[in-house]
This record gives sequence, structure tokens and C-alpha cells, in this order.
Amino acid sequence: MIGRLNHVAIAVPTLESGVATYGGVLGAKCSEPQEVTEHGVKVVFVELPNTKIELLEPIGENSPIAKFLEKNPVGGIHHVCYEVEDIIAARDKLKAEGARVLGDGEPKIGAHGKPVIFLHPKDFCGTLTELEQV
Repeated sequence: MIGRLNHVAIAVPTLESGVATYGGVLGAKCSEPQEVTEHGVKVVFVELPNTKIELLEPIGENSPIAKFLEKNPVGGIHHVCYEVEDIIAARDKLKAEGARVLGDGEPKIGAHGKPVIFLHPKDFCGTLTELEQV
């Protein structure tokens, strides 16, 4: 069902610090920051030959990234994202298998402008998992 790894998301206290590390120290190409208000984050994509790193900075105190950074003040891996051909079919199959879809279960538009869902980490080896329709 899952396709290629789309990105690994890393929560950072500030996008500037993340870009300094990935763009400056590691020499990677970084996108311009963009706000994804529906998800409560500002993001920068670090472009790699085989995938992307998504740097996440919280927008406001109610952002899920703000809560993550309270527990992990220097940041860290937040989730992994896999591509799927049909997000509704993937969601329905996963729910039939007993997996928990976070939120109301309906796809939302993610940072790439495509439908996404998140799956409960306890159902996926302790890893918050995002599925994105290609």
C-alpha cells in the first residue's frame, strides 16, 4: 500500500536554526518558509536526492509542534511520511485492520497541497506516521 518515503519531519525551535544546520553546515538546498496554518506550523523543506526533510516550527502555543518541543526543547524527529495512491482507500483499509487515524479521520491538505492523514504512533512501532496522496 505505501509507496516511497516522502519526507522525515523534524521539529525545530526555529526554522532559522534548522536551516542553519541543514543549509549551512550540511550544504543542502532549503525551500523558502511557508505557513500551514491548518496544521499550526511553519515549514521548510530540505531537498535531498532521494527524499526530503521537513523542518517544522510551531505557530502559537496550541500547535502540536509546540507540545512536542515542550518535551524535546532542542527538537527531534516528529514523524515520517509515506506516499499512497489513494488516501481514502488506504485509510479505510487501515481502519479495517484496527489502525487509528488521528483527528476526525478525514484527510486534510498538507504542506505540499495534497491530502494527508496521520496515524497513531502506538499502531506503527511508536512512530507518528503521515500518509500523503500522490
